[in-house]
Amino acid sequence: PAVMITAVLSFMVWFTFGPSPALAFAIVTAVTVLIIACPCAIGMAVPLALVGGVGKAAEHGVLIRSGEALQTASTLQTIVLDKTGTITKGKPELTDTEADAGFDADRVLYYAASADRPSEHPLAQAIVQAANSRGLAPAEPSDFTALPGLGVAATVDGKRVLVGNGRLMEREGIDIGSLQTTVARLQSEGKTAMFVAVGKLAAGVVAVADTVKKDSVAAIRVMQSMGLEVIMLTGDNERTAQAIARQVGITRVLSEVLPEDKAHQVHLLKGEGKQVGMVGDGINDAPALVEANVGFAIGTGADVAIEAADITLVGGSLKGVAYAIEVSRATMRNAKQNLFGAFIYNTLGIPVAAGILYPLLGILLSPIMAAAAMAISSITVVSNANRLRSFKAKSFREATL
Repeated sequence: PAVMITAVLSFMVWFTFGPSPALAFAIVTAVTVLIIACPCAIGMAVPLALVGGVGKAAEHGVLIRSGEALQTASTLQTIVLDKTGTITKGKPELTDTEADAGFDADRVLYYAASADRPSEHPLAQAIVQAANSRGLAPAEPSDFTALPGLGVAATVDGKRVLVGNGRLMEREGIDIGSLQTTVARLQSEGKTAMFVAVGKLAAGVVAVADTVKKDSVAAIRVMQSMGLEVIMLTGDNERTAQAIARQVGITRVLSEVLPEDKAHQVHLLKGEGKQVGMVGDGINDAPALVEANVGFAIGTGADVAIEAADITLVGGSLKGVAYAIEVSRATMRNAKQNLFGAFIYNTLGIPVAAGILYPLLGILLSPIMAAAAMAISSITVVSNANRLRSFKAKSFREATL
């Protein structure tokens, strides 16, 4: 409407006060104002930037569902990370084997793996897999018994082998005094430690843990350097959660959170006035991903989580979160530059098209020149948006070091 009014006013002023032929001057200025103010550049400013940002993110395995998600990601202040499968691998692995006097580490692992071989428990399978990878070839045990809440008992190479917690050892009369300090240390590191006894002797300790992904520490450090508050959310007990948090450099931990309460915790964080991003991979993370301002799904996780999220990290690495946010910020900067350029162009171009320079310099812009100038403004916006194709995120480079 402002442009239409300006064009009409230009016509009236030139027709009333302009030199002869007044009608010709009036028509030329009115048409020139309409042409030079064509909103092509303004209309393309944001969409082109968003398309460029989404495409750039996809090049590095970050799939952004919508332009709205890309815009919102630039405003995030807090990132909530689920622990299992997001910060960690989500699969238990053997981390430590400690032997008591009279045994060596390989022998302890051999007995533990042999006794655990028939078990379907994830921790037992982690021990068996570790023994196989070291070429220890666990034996097929006899008299296998699973003891709920305690561990397992079996006969391996004619010897009774126990693998379990302290209560099992106490019940069987095994002296574990010399190994209790070792177990306490391993548990303080967030690991599940199990005693191994052969016959009536304590042979050693095996520890299993859901280990941290190799690039989680670097990715979290980069997010924190970007001014983001990083919070870990987990259903694990406080001791285990704090142990993992220390490994990755997170200071705020929400532990012992039930699966159905994760979305509520995100809601509470939003209630603190924060723009919250949630990163998860499991089915029970889906409600929290929806509740967050922006949901990030680990691409190697459950389909339900991916469907609920706004952004999917195809590679499963947390470095994609930092990259997505930095691309988002760069995209919004680019969009604002486009809008600024388009508006400034119109602000300066319309008065010239209306003939403001004619009384002073005798310059009157023709419709042909106005059309060329309008095209140049559109080319400027397109060229600026294309700069995103050469964008190199500092966060992505640092997270891959």
